[in-house]
Amino acid sequence: MKTAVTRFATISAATVALGLIPLAGTSYAASCSGTGCDNQGPRATACETSSVTTQRTITNNSRKAELRWSGGCSAAWVRVTDDSGNSIYNSFGYIEKYDSAGKLIRSLSVEIPHNGSDWSNMLGGATYYYRVCVKFQGNEYPMTCSTKF
Repeated sequence: MKTAVTRFATISAATVALGLIPLAGTSYAASCSGTGCDNQGPRATACETSSVTTQRTITNNSRKAELRWSGGCSAAWVRVTDDSGNSIYNSFGYIEKYDSAGKLIRSLSVEIPHNGSDWSNMLGGATYYYRVCVKFQGNEYPMTCSTKF
């Protein structure tokens, strides 16, 4: 009986230990890079794991837009948070991608219900410049944009 208990305990400990080791082929690396990340989600591609909020954060009447950058993916996106407490207007965040001459290449947007937070898909490439903008429904406040990063 003691041998059976000892075997069960050994097998149980080994099962727990093996469960903590990633299986062969398991990867936490990002699945895209640069322009290959265009219009892909930062979470679905694992780009968010290597991301930082840049200094390009702006606010517009309690709506905040943050330019997020993933060095591992060479891609950017906008994260928008609405803390306004206003249940009437949804918020909109934009990320814009510019070439070195200042020409707008592409932009993506995300709509946030009041008192929520979400992010856009990404735009990629380390040789581009990015900026984020935020606005909300209604014409009381114009769209506010960051400088380019």
